[in-house]
Amino acid sequence: MFLSIPMSKRRNGSDRSMPPSQNGHASYNPLLQNTIRIRGARQHNLKNIDLELPRDRLIVFTGVSGSGKSSLAFDTIFAEGQRRYVESLSAYARQFLGQVDKPDVDAIEGLSPAISIDQKSTSHNPRSTVGTVTEIYDYMRLLFGRAGEPHCPHCDRSIAPQTIDQMGDRIMELPDRTRFQILAPVIRGKKGTHKKLLSSLSAEGFVRVRIDGEVRELSDSIELDKNQAHTIEIVVDRLVKKPGIEERLIDSLSTCLKHAGGIAVIDIVQEEPTSNQDAGNVVELPLGKNLKAAEKGGKYGDPTTSDSPLSAPLVFSENFACPEHGAVMEELSPRLFSFNSPYGACPGCHGLGSHRKFAADLVIPKPELPVYAAIAPWSDKDNTYYLSLLCSVANAYGFDIQTPWKDLTKEQQHILLHGSKEPIWIE
Repeated sequence: MFLSIPMSKRRNGSDRSMPPSQNGHASYNPLLQNTIRIRGARQHNLKNIDLELPRDRLIVFTGVSGSGKSSLAFDTIFAEGQRRYVESLSAYARQFLGQVDKPDVDAIEGLSPAISIDQKSTSHNPRSTVGTVTEIYDYMRLLFGRAGEPHCPHCDRSIAPQTIDQMGDRIMELPDRTRFQILAPVIRGKKGTHKKLLSSLSAEGFVRVRIDGEVRELSDSIELDKNQAHTIEIVVDRLVKKPGIEERLIDSLSTCLKHAGGIAVIDIVQEEPTSNQDAGNVVELPLGKNLKAAEKGGKYGDPTTSDSPLSAPLVFSENFACPEHGAVMEELSPRLFSFNSPYGACPGCHGLGSHRKFAADLVIPKPELPVYAAIAPWSDKDNTYYLSLLCSVANAYGFDIQTPWKDLTKEQQHILLHGSKEPIWIE
């Protein structure tokens, strides 16, 4: 709710109508009242005004320059709220905050401690918000992270823990011959070399780990930057979905949950089989110390490259999951509510609050022109390089660069604007 109060219509001292209490004096408890009452405000250019403002509402002060908007909002209301808050602190704390002068006003009743945000913007950083400037953001993250209750985004049901059998049943719903690996995240976004952990995992018989998205052999000399945050996941097992793997799958999930504190990541991958035999069979890789010996004869591609996933990884947790829709999230923590953290930032805008996209009508302002001249960002440059690109794409998809842009098919226009997703030989 916005309450617009033009400053030219404030009451002055000759028109006061504030009812006193029974003993003739105002007796306001700010937490029990629904208004803020200002009497005799004379700060700067204010003319002894009286004012009553509703609490818990959005209020906008409007008026011409010099009408007293800032004098009332910042230099009177905020200044008095800040002064009262500082005076409530101990003498030791007040010595670090300095003296706050009382504004020129007879009385302000119903006022709580106040926060002021400067109306002059000195930063264009998209990560600087009202929440970060006032530091309320940190308290809200703590509140939601510690007192929040997760709900399924599909059915609004409170999310409950998953059992290992439910995890196995969900994985067995994958299409036949789907290749996947079971990962146990043991380190998530922590700085350090983690040498002791890697040595311990090698001693337990594990062969591979995925570090920051890259699969590494534990037998190799792994040197991590101690000043950089790392994510380390144990490659517990690799399987192909088919009937008969249920027992093996449950054993692998049990090992994964034990090492990762109740979390299991199923990384679904697409890998070309090395032979017809590999395409129809699960390559059995025993867990633990026998895994090294079994791996020597196995043939695998890298299942963690960005080119191979069929879909986003499945994340299972013994702590929080919707039994109906399978929506899974990790245990609530403050970092999940931080747009500066990869665990809490929006995957679309990465915490910046905006998406970068181009407008096709600005890239192609004159579609009646031929293709080589219609693309505005390239038309004003020495376009020898770009012309060779256009010619190669035109040859690959059967059109002439002399053709007007508007006469191209929708598919050809889409390829020129968004790419073909297929390699094209450049002449």
